[in-house]
Amino acid sequence: MATVLELRGITKRFPGVLANDAIDLTLEQGEIHALLGENGAGKTTLMNILYGLYQQDSGEIFVKGQPVTVHSSRDAIAAGVGMVHQHFMLVTVFTVTENVMLGDEDVHPGGVLNRKEAAAKIRHISEQFNLDVDPDAYVKDLPVGVQQRVEIIKLLYREADILILDEPSAVLTPQEIEGLFKIMRSLVERGKSIIFITHKLKEVLEIADRITVIRRGKVIGSTTPAEADQSQLAEMMVGRAVQLEVEKDACRPGKCVLQVENLVVLDDRQHVMVDDVSFEVVEGEVLGIAGVQGNGQTELVEALTGLRPPFEGKIRIDDQDVTRSSPRQITEQGVAHVPEDRQMDGLVLPFPVADNLMLNTYYLAPFTKGVVLQNNKILENANRLIQEFDIRTPGPMTNAGSLSGGNQQKVIVAREFSRPIKLLIASQPTRGLDVGSIEYIHGRIIEKRDQGTAILLVSTELDEIMALSDRIAVMFRGKIIDILPAEAATKEKVGLLMAGVIDVAA
Repeated sequence: MATVLELRGITKRFPGVLANDAIDLTLEQGEIHALLGENGAGKTTLMNILYGLYQQDSGEIFVKGQPVTVHSSRDAIAAGVGMVHQHFMLVTVFTVTENVMLGDEDVHPGGVLNRKEAAAKIRHISEQFNLDVDPDAYVKDLPVGVQQRVEIIKLLYREADILILDEPSAVLTPQEIEGLFKIMRSLVERGKSIIFITHKLKEVLEIADRITVIRRGKVIGSTTPAEADQSQLAEMMVGRAVQLEVEKDACRPGKCVLQVENLVVLDDRQHVMVDDVSFEVVEGEVLGIAGVQGNGQTELVEALTGLRPPFEGKIRIDDQDVTRSSPRQITEQGVAHVPEDRQMDGLVLPFPVADNLMLNTYYLAPFTKGVVLQNNKILENANRLIQEFDIRTPGPMTNAGSLSGGNQQKVIVAREFSRPIKLLIASQPTRGLDVGSIEYIHGRIIEKRDQGTAILLVSTELDEIMALSDRIAVMFRGKIIDILPAEAATKEKVGLLMAGVIDVAA
């Protein structure tokens, strides 16, 4: 195979951080090369350099044997390099065609956009690579998995031969991940080459031809799926043996903390998303809610945390009616919330890490005295939590928006887990996290459960649901169609329930 990309000695420093330390990397034609590492290891920084979003302090880039200078994404695209970011770069009120054309507009004389020809080219690309995307659809109406295909089409439309996929499965359901892998295989069969940035070990072993592991800005080593297993990859990533299985004792259930009765919740279009749902969560147990994304889990959590008023039904915490309570009132009841969308609902991205670590208690002592914030106490709290939760940041005054996605998640978990709580509502708590961080957060969840906290876990990761839950509720089309004790649940049984198959044999 011919080498289509070579990075030699790429080094990049930020204030207080050596993000990339003399990294060498090659990519062959028709290869899926996985770039594996912890959050903050330097994977995305390296690819942002290749795509022109950052400039290296030293080192060289060669594309098809020729040295290239990449000062912008336009330079990268001209060299045949394209990137799909973890957080999609789409204008949701535009059509697929308008999004794909954006920045590369073809216009008729008189300045009118040539949408028809662009749409025809998109249809051809979609058919060629089995992407199944309607050029006339509005992005806001598309599922997340299809939005990702639009991002891939943007690269193919610009004739990219080298595709960088940054954490492409982080927001996808298992079915969408399977579809993504089919697309990736289709791309390499037609001569494209892919750099696949991830931290998910199972996916790497399933899809990659070659694996390079980065730890703390350095290349630790390269291997192949035939030569490695999950435990070996995890140890390369983290620098120590990682417990991939969750260890927990039998739960000791106590009194009821959360009681939900006949709850009905509407979405923004006034469609019923939670349909007559009832359940309880008691002290010292984890109730996991499994389901394919979009079956009402988001709206359920929003109603329980005061972010969306229910249409009907009751919510009680410690037998107190909180159905119409505000988020602050629910927080003051001893409820912690790890939200599904960390950037939209969990953080104020332009604020420093220190401020984000006390967002829901900023008005209480020791963070305030009268109406004056106590900056020394805020910094003390931040420094303690940064160390305790291993948040990779140059310092407490760094803006949260500049952290990697996984470290942003750690900020939220640190804030929510570090105060006295009776109920934890955790929605996708390990989305975007590496194996070391997942091990840590899973351990903290079980620790909270063993201390008597009631925990409602919502996750599209079936492995996570099976590993942590004492009981498993399955949501399908807004209803809880069954609740199983963990010991009676198998992946096959829960998977069928997730697909709406109710008559599942034991």
